[in-house]
Amino acid sequence: MAIKVYKPTTPARRETSVLVNKSLSKKRPEKSLLMKRKQNSGRNAQGKITVRHKGGGAKRFIRIIDFKRNKFDVVGKVEAIEYDPNRNANLALVVYIDGERRYILAPEGLKVGDKVISSQNRLSVKPGYNMPLKHIPTGTEIHNVELTPGKGGQMARSAGNFLTLMALADGKAQLKMPSGEFRLVLDNCMATIGTPSNSEYRNVRFGKAGRKRHMGIRPSVRGKVMNPVDHPHGGGEGHNPIGMKHPKTYTGKPAYGVKTRKRTKQSNSLIIKRRPSRTKRK
Repeated sequence: MAIKVYKPTTPARRETSVLVNKSLSKKRPEKSLLMKRKQNSGRNAQGKITVRHKGGGAKRFIRIIDFKRNKFDVVGKVEAIEYDPNRNANLALVVYIDGERRYILAPEGLKVGDKVISSQNRLSVKPGYNMPLKHIPTGTEIHNVELTPGKGGQMARSAGNFLTLMALADGKAQLKMPSGEFRLVLDNCMATIGTPSNSEYRNVRFGKAGRKRHMGIRPSVRGKVMNPVDHPHGGGEGHNPIGMKHPKTYTGKPAYGVKTRKRTKQSNSLIIKRRPSRTKRK
């Protein structure tokens, strides 16, 4: 996989880059694993915009992905590595020996023809193999990790994202999150070996606003260039600062750095160490 940088033939092409992945299969998506994607453009049932900056974009189908990996002890063969327009990681189309086909998240290093398996028992540590955390050696990079046994993978599912298994004790597994946070998870939760593919995605430069519109992302306007009726930061003559001690959202709530997590959240006791703050990370 490589990043191709376009020549500046036009202003929009200057510094624009795309991913070139020759390992992707050129076949059509598996028809039985597709479903229609309903567009609501960030509006609720009343037609009011509840999520801003959404709308438009290219039409696309949703790929039905097997996050649970609950087909145990049945060997599957990777039939294709496919692009998914709904996420930044690639997918692997797996055909099992009984003929069933499923999409899974393709980890780095998985190729067409490779075999994958999911089991409740101990397996060898190979990309794409799925097993409980208690059977995985410490220090292993994992993804698609469950928070609740049987619910399906919820953590580390985007391109290049992974968790590190730090320790196993007292029926729990200690995981290091990409943010630097350390948290506990039950050791019978399932996890997949490896790192989700397409890690170079973070280095792509979109180059022009049109590529964001194709993704269904509408323009974001700064509050300070609005009128006072539209945003708390609005008003004033010329290039003025926001004019208040702390920034606010367009509804008047404090923004940037305000804690939104509930103090009484049930999973607070499972978090051993919080992620470092933004100021410390700088």
